[in-house]
Order: sequence, then C-alpha cells, then structure tokens
Amino acid sequence: MLRRLVPVSELPPHDSSEQSDPGESFDEIIAAETDRDPDLAVIEAGSRTLRTQGGPPQADVPARPEDPEVDRALREVEAELATRWGETKLEPSVARIAALMDVLGEPQRSYPSIHITGTNGKTSTARMIEALLGAFELRTGRYTSPHVQSITERISLDGAPVSPERFIETYQDIKPYVEMVDAQQEYRLSFFEVLTGMAYAAFADAPVDVAVVEVGMGGSWDATNVIDGDVAVVTPIDLDHTDRLGETLAAIAGEKAGIVKQDATVILAQQPVDAAQVLLKKAVDVNATVAREGLEFGVVARQVAVGGQLLTLRGLGGEYTEIYLPLHGAHQAHNAAVALAAVEAFFGVGAQRPEPLDVDTVRKAFAAVASPGRLEVVRRSPTVVLDAAHNPAGARVTAEAVGEAFQFSRLIGVVGASGDKNVRGLLEAFEPVFAEVVVTQNSSHRAMDADELAAIAVEVFGEDRVQVEPRLPDALEAAITLAEEEGEFAGGGVLVTGSVITVGEARLLLGKG
Repeated sequence: MLRRLVPVSELPPHDSSEQSDPGESFDEIIAAETDRDPDLAVIEAGSRTLRTQGGPPQADVPARPEDPEVDRALREVEAELATRWGETKLEPSVARIAALMDVLGEPQRSYPSIHITGTNGKTSTARMIEALLGAFELRTGRYTSPHVQSITERISLDGAPVSPERFIETYQDIKPYVEMVDAQQEYRLSFFEVLTGMAYAAFADAPVDVAVVEVGMGGSWDATNVIDGDVAVVTPIDLDHTDRLGETLAAIAGEKAGIVKQDATVILAQQPVDAAQVLLKKAVDVNATVAREGLEFGVVARQVAVGGQLLTLRGLGGEYTEIYLPLHGAHQAHNAAVALAAVEAFFGVGAQRPEPLDVDTVRKAFAAVASPGRLEVVRRSPTVVLDAAHNPAGARVTAEAVGEAFQFSRLIGVVGASGDKNVRGLLEAFEPVFAEVVVTQNSSHRAMDADELAAIAVEVFGEDRVQVEPRLPDALEAAITLAEEEGEFAGGGVLVTGSVITVGEARLLLGKG
C-alpha cells in the first residue's frame, strides 16, 4: 500500500502565536523612515530585514587559487580529469562507480542522504535544502553539477565549496583506487564518476551529518545512484536529454524514479500527469512514503519583494509565514516549498513528529540562500542578469520570472547554447520577452556554432532582431550598447542565458569571481 502523509487541506491550522517575533516588521521599518525618500525607505527596509533574519546571501563562486603552486596543482587535476569521458558521453551503468565505492570501503554508506533528481531546479533546490539543514546545526555535504566557474563548486562542505587544496588532496587520495578500478573495467571511470567518488569520499572524511546529492542525469544508472537516499526529491520533469532518457515524459520519469529506494520518503514537485503516474507507481512498488506539492505541501502565497519575494509556505507540519527568499520567480518559490518538505521529511515531520520546524530558523535559512547564475544580477546601468536556462521548460519559467521581477522596458538577450539541446524551443520561449537577441558561443566544445544558432534565431525572431557576435565579450558589449539606446533612465536590461557555461564565462567577464 502507498502510505500518504496528511494532505494540506487536512492539516491543522498553524498557530504562529507561539513563534517568537522575527524582529521589526517590514511596514514598521518603512513607517519609521519619515524623513527619507519613500522609495529609498522601502529599499532600505528590505535590506535591513534581510540582514536581521540571516545576513546577505553569498552568491560568489570560487575564483582561481591565488597561490601559484596550488593553482598549478589544481590545473593538473583538471587536466587529468579532462582525459576521461566527459559528462555527455555515457555508458548507462553503475558498475564502475559501485566498484570504486567497494574499494574505497563504501564511504557513501557512512551518512544519511537526500537525493535530488528532476529536469529543472535541482541545484537551487539542493542549495535551499543545504541552507535549511545547516541552519539546524547539521554538518552538510552538497554535490551538484555542472559548475558555473570553478570545478570545486561541485563539492561543498558546510555550505561552502571545498578549498582547492582539499579538492586536490581528495583527488590524490582516491587516485590509486580509481586506477585500480580502471584496470578491471571495460571502460575507464568517467569524469563525472571520479568526481562523484571524490564527493562521497570527502563527505565521509569530513565527516558530514547528511549529504545533499544532485543527480547528473536521469537517476537509475546515474553515478550518484549508489546511495540509498532517506529522502528522494523529484523536481519538475520535462523533456530534456531525450536521446538518453527517452522521448516521453513517462519514459523520462521512469529513469528518474530509479533514485526512489525501499521505504524512503519521496517529495514530488508538481508533475505532468504522465510523469506523476510513473513516480507514484514506483513509490508503491518500494513501499515509499509520498508527499506531493499541492496536496501535502505547497506555496500558499507569494509576493514580489525587494531583491526577491516574500512567501507563505505550507509544509508537512504546518504553515510557515513571512519567509523572505532572495531569489526571483514563481519557480523558485516552488523550489523552496519542495526543499522545506524534504527537510521536514528528513527530520520526520508529518510522520514521527507532528510539530513543524522552528519558523525563525527556517526564515533565517531561506534569507541566506543564494543560487549563482539563476536570475543573478551582476551589473547595473544597464542591469545585466544571468540565468542558466538551457532547455525550453527552463526558458519559459525564466522568461516569466524576468517579466515579474524586473519589468524592463527593453530586454536584450545574449544566447549561447549547446549543440545537443532543443535550441529552437529555447529561443521560442524567449521570443516574447526579447526585443533583440545577440547570439554567440561559449568556449566549450559542445557549444553550437554562432552562425548556426543565428540561422535558427532568424527563423524565430526575424532578421531585424538578431545580431551575431561569435565572441562572448563582443556579444556582451553589443547587448549592453543596445540596452543603453533608450537612455540612462529608460529601464533597458540584458539577460545572458542558454547554457551554464555561457553564464559562467559571462560572470568572469563581468567581474564576478
């Protein structure tokens, strides 16, 4: 039988009177600013409220090591990893990573874990889960991919990427075992498999209280799937990597359902019906407990706030009000609801214990969340926003969120995409919001040629709205110039998107990291 947590509609109303006052309310701070410009008062109130609850989010990702010797050693590790199969070349099997875990002494079994799959929103959700667990004084390990700028971003301890020194040390520690497994297998361990092994070893060595692990692709045969996640999280499923995961939502859901283990708890974001049916059947088969967004938990209310949004979330144990999230877009509110439910499930809320998590701790955690490269503002006058949307589903939510959060009078797109993606679908999603688009390409070997991308863009936008700049620095300069054409105070903006790699390189060019 499928075990169910109590639906949202059946949960008792949450009594917020027992919670401590989170500090001065937003309205009280604004009212106190009687001698200030009203708009400035609103901005400062939002800023001060954020500092009161959790301090400003730290969005920066690691730069290259300052020590030349450390930088040289890190580059050597990166070069060695680059000789292996890249993340887009796969042989669907966990045999190699399982063999590596065996010779390492099964490090992934030394801590509980929360395993995350889905099509979009995985990394942001992982960061929110990590922040919540850390706020409740648990030592966390987080493994996410791909990285925005530095390979060390992929493995985090206590909410921060491991240092280059630790990354190098971890690689050197497991390297002999990697070579041992390479010699025994038909194919050498891939780039992603070695990094996964490094993450699991680093978490055991720390040691961590809980690991937050994002799949690389799919689920069943993903290298991360040698863990038995106490909580399995499935973010929204859509069509992506169809050549490897299947051409229907049901087929893709079948692959992703592979992370759902015996007697686990499954947290499901809102899903298409075909995907939901597959996921629920898998839960029945392995006697998993299920919590579904919109039934057992969800977003009760949200409103745009300075630098983000203010949320009321319904969790498995009750209602959490006045949650400030410094990220833009309805999709991030839904990611927050999923993350909260996952952490509640990890602590047994809604099953072993009826009371909710401490709301002040939840507020503090969410107020400090950052997700680099996800509707991230990196420049003003004109405003330049980075977003790593790389498929049509991601592009649609980004386009909607940009309109809600920024209200640009004229938005210029800079798009550099990978050749193996549904580029037409991505461009079509952005067509209603881009006044003009500058197509370019990043430095990856996977990047679609700028002229090839331009040909598709002309079909979608029309020739008059497309500009081609093969070099990303030139593309950024062209887009900023176009955004400035309306004048200093006209409200033009630039959105750089299409690929995590494009966003990472743009971040560096614009002085971040």
